[in-house]
Amino acid sequence: MKIKDHFLSQEIFEIKETETKGVFKTSPIPSNISKYYESEDYISHHQDAGSLKEKLYKFLQSFNLQYKKTILLDRIKKGSKVLDYGCGAGEFVKYIEKDFEVLGYEPDIDARKVAQNKISKAQIIDNIVSIKDKSLDAITLWHVFEHVENQDEMLQIFNSKLKEKGLLIIAVPNPTSYDAKHYKEYWAAYDVPRHIYHFSKNGMENLIAKKPNWKMRKIKPLVLDSYYISMLSEKYKKSPLFWLKAIVYGTISNIKALFSNEFSSLIYIIEKK
Repeated sequence: MKIKDHFLSQEIFEIKETETKGVFKTSPIPSNISKYYESEDYISHHQDAGSLKEKLYKFLQSFNLQYKKTILLDRIKKGSKVLDYGCGAGEFVKYIEKDFEVLGYEPDIDARKVAQNKISKAQIIDNIVSIKDKSLDAITLWHVFEHVENQDEMLQIFNSKLKEKGLLIIAVPNPTSYDAKHYKEYWAAYDVPRHIYHFSKNGMENLIAKKPNWKMRKIKPLVLDSYYISMLSEKYKKSPLFWLKAIVYGTISNIKALFSNEFSSLIYIIEKK
């Protein structure tokens, strides 16, 4: 499938299935990929503007933050040590720092500065190699794993940093959801070339099944993502009343997913063996 970078460059990329069935990769990967993040509108790092898109993002984010924290509290004790990998502007780190001992890793210097100014107890770092082995109770990646090219290497590093039966929690968009099938090449969560990999539910299960040091424990939905992704997709299509259509198709996607479990985004809770 050929996909345009609707967000920034308008360049065309191709998505091809990898040797792991259900896992797809963007091609080609630009050697200077950092320039594809260079926009004041890149919402992971710039969240202060007052556009409708960003207001909706903040509204949905407030619900998602509590939902994500609950996932942790249901599985690890308060005071446990958590790494939020790819923490962006630090919203999740800030939200959970009263309940856990939190590290936030962020490679982007501008986002890291924003995060550092938000937090009080947590620590924002730019290198995870220095983290003591077998010291973490959980590692979270909220819409980050799809940006990582050297996934095998990172999974090995994560495994070394987690305690026995520590948790790796990965949230990624689902290209086999209804909204992905409806919007096709306009589906905003393809987000090429920033999203290097694309994981169907079966694809992520296949990927983890190949790794002897990991076990898939649970898959949970990010129900509200369908609305935000649908809104962006409608904007890429230049649809009138894009916000209304986003509500309609976001809701249809969630209703269908109640039966298929193919939600717009999925959270994979993976345990270190």
